[in-house]
Amino acid sequence: MRILLVEDDPTVRGFVAKGLKEAGHVVEQADNGKDGLFLAVSESFDCVILDRMLPGGIDGLRLLETLRGQNNATPVLLLSALAQVDERVAGLKAGGDDYLTKPFAFAELLARVEALSRRGRGEGGPQTRLVVCDLEMDLLSRGVKRAGQKIDLQPREFRLLEYLMRHAGQVVTRTMLLEGVWDYHFDPQTNVIDVHVSRLRHKIDKPFPTALIHTVRNAGYMLRSE
Repeated sequence: MRILLVEDDPTVRGFVAKGLKEAGHVVEQADNGKDGLFLAVSESFDCVILDRMLPGGIDGLRLLETLRGQNNATPVLLLSALAQVDERVAGLKAGGDDYLTKPFAFAELLARVEALSRRGRGEGGPQTRLVVCDLEMDLLSRGVKRAGQKIDLQPREFRLLEYLMRHAGQVVTRTMLLEGVWDYHFDPQTNVIDVHVSRLRHKIDKPFPTALIHTVRNAGYMLRSE
């Protein structure tokens, strides 16, 4: 996706931009409302991540109201330290599609951005089945098969494989896995990921002629068919 990130805090902006790029997205950035509005109205984006409180004379709500006033329907995820219900309601009434309060986990932000993109493309209904090559996962029965052969997974292995399948073809970083599968919002400096990926490979790849789980040097892992 092509994403516009409008955030004045350089630490937050750098953290979010880095994670989005690692997930395979193209990111344009602005650190104030004026530049953010200019980019939003002059270029085409799949999603806008918009901080509520911005310098430059145009805050997030004003920027959003201006976009909607021009019939720009690009999905907008609002970021804000203002967590009160009234503030969230104001953001949604101004035309926001979703509202995420700070501090947040990057994995949640990424999931919300991707959900907004799917909604924008009109993909409705919950997903109950994931398929990559000859690997199948039924999210309702919690069953996994490869080439028609049933594979028994432990709960954590199932979560790890589900995460990889939902991001098939993308590089999945250690940070994304720690947040998305283990709910760690920091790197505890353990080899928990390596151990579980090794176990998963033993069940998913070893009995079959083609490996699906690949290591991407100095980056993370990728699930792909070739």
